[in-house]
Amino acid sequence: MTKKHGKDAKADSSKTAPAAQEKLSNKDYASELKKLHVELVKLQEWVKAKGLKVCILFEGRDGAGKGGTIKALTERVSPRVFRVLALPAPTEREKTQMYGQRYLPHLPAAGEIVIFDRSWYNRAGVERVMGFASEEQVKGFLDVAPLFEKLMVKSGIILLKYWLEVSPEEQTRRLTARIDDGRKIWKLSPMDVKSYDRWDDYTRARDEMFAATDSAWAPWYVARSEDKKRVRLNVISHILKQISYEAPPKSKVVLPKRKIGKYKAIDYPFKYVPEKF
Repeated sequence: MTKKHGKDAKADSSKTAPAAQEKLSNKDYASELKKLHVELVKLQEWVKAKGLKVCILFEGRDGAGKGGTIKALTERVSPRVFRVLALPAPTEREKTQMYGQRYLPHLPAAGEIVIFDRSWYNRAGVERVMGFASEEQVKGFLDVAPLFEKLMVKSGIILLKYWLEVSPEEQTRRLTARIDDGRKIWKLSPMDVKSYDRWDDYTRARDEMFAATDSAWAPWYVARSEDKKRVRLNVISHILKQISYEAPPKSKVVLPKRKIGKYKAIDYPFKYVPEKF
């Protein structure tokens, strides 16, 4: 696996944002995504064949596009290999555990790719900004996280950490669009609304998190997410480049001849779904 430790991860997007790109057409997006999906299936079979353990974290502000990127990443692969974790708020029992304990059972075993839609970095982000963790707890987490991740990597886990960076203007546009859309309103939680006016607090928390946890063995990769289609393609392409894989040899599948007609189906009063469309 090839990893690059870049300084750009610590730069604020508002200072380094490139010129706006031409909007990617749906046709071009679908064409490129199809190619990447073929490669993801190859990666899936390679992970299974070689017993690899892959852990991918997605972090970022509300509305940065984490869910859509994860959906694009997983929509053509097996959920038995690509497991997505979006853990709810901790229970009262979990609040008394060692921080991070509830994430441990979900780490990948051989032949698995586990994707965290937000992860143990909640402590350095939302918990810190919204006052659910003390500064002492946050400092303790930032001290320990790199060591914990070094243990993960030494155990054979391929760890990839992605931060999706969105501008305040685009975040506002996306969150506003959720208010009156019955398909998206569930994405706008009370916590999202409360945290909306704490942009600078989240920026400061992000910067301190990067400074403490952007390690040589588990670097942060930052993906600009102003354009949802482009960020999905860019992130999937990047993931594929971080893991050495090849398509395992497979014999061509030939369907056998099917025998139909020997069994006569019973005249059962099936309850068919009404065909309204």
